[in-house]
Amino acid sequence: MAKKRKPPSIKGDSRAFDPGFKGPVVNRSCTDVLCCIVFILFIIAYIILGLIAWVHGDPRRVAYPTDSKGHFCGQKGTPNENKSILFYFNLFSCTSPSVLISLQCPTTQICVSKCPEKFLTYMEMQFPYSKDRRYLKYYSQFCKSPIVHPAKSLSQIVMDDDCPTAIFPSKPFLQRCFPDFSTKNGTLTVGNRTMFEDGNGRTRNAMELRAAAKNINKVLDAKTIGMKVFEDYATTWYWILMGLLIAMLLSWLFLLLLRFTAGFLFWVFVLGVIGIIGYGIWHCYHEYRNLQEQPNAHLSVYDLGIQTDIKMYFQLRQTWLAFSEWILKTGFVKLVTMRKHISV
Repeated sequence: MAKKRKPPSIKGDSRAFDPGFKGPVVNRSCTDVLCCIVFILFIIAYIILGLIAWVHGDPRRVAYPTDSKGHFCGQKGTPNENKSILFYFNLFSCTSPSVLISLQCPTTQICVSKCPEKFLTYMEMQFPYSKDRRYLKYYSQFCKSPIVHPAKSLSQIVMDDDCPTAIFPSKPFLQRCFPDFSTKNGTLTVGNRTMFEDGNGRTRNAMELRAAAKNINKVLDAKTIGMKVFEDYATTWYWILMGLLIAMLLSWLFLLLLRFTAGFLFWVFVLGVIGIIGYGIWHCYHEYRNLQEQPNAHLSVYDLGIQTDIKMYFQLRQTWLAFSEWILKTGFVKLVTMRKHISV
């Protein structure tokens, strides 16, 4: 009788033990190394930035205005406890473009208890001083320190930066003294004046003062956004932490499920890429066909030259032909790359 042969195994013949066999690692290599390095550097920089902000940062600077020396206005337990409003010595210096870069007006700023209510220059205050000391007392509250007698000249005041050269009617807004603008017969005024002296011998108008106030408003808008972000973090930090934990758990769950759904997701992605390629080519062909009857659509990009209006290039058939070719090549390379990664 003939010997019965064993049916061939579906898995193939068994392999003899080979101490030098290390598995299919010949063609394996690390991918996206550069992205991994960039990601690690980003995480390190993020940690360093957080540590610097924690050690040297002060969230009170967002919530409270500060004077030129860094003292907070209106904070309890400080000399400025009763001075909650910030006063600018020279608002006209706030028209500088550097204000929007540094988010700081390049003039002396002090904390005051109230804003000026009338026009008064340093020179005007010196003349009635001998007869009425009320001018001196009123003006000195907007100086760095109280003035005993106004003996300094205007040039010395400007150099020492002890007092403003002039004060204008103002109102507190966002804990800062802003000019009291109003409209009179369709004309912008400050304290019912359209023209006034700036204390340096120049005559100014309300429009110039409004330009300076607008720049300060832009700075305040930027700081207000920062304050709102800080408040959101302060009130919702535990929700953010819970969200991060949930995201981490879902990521782990996705990695576990990926073992069973990797093939399905791969084919979904492949079909999606093919669908996008097909739609892109169809759209390019549709535009190319519609431009056949348009005059000058046969011109090339070289004939058209450099144009500031980019829409003009979309009126050329050559543009849509190039788009379709680029989509086809890019999609083909993407599919080949995906196949290579899966095969590895």
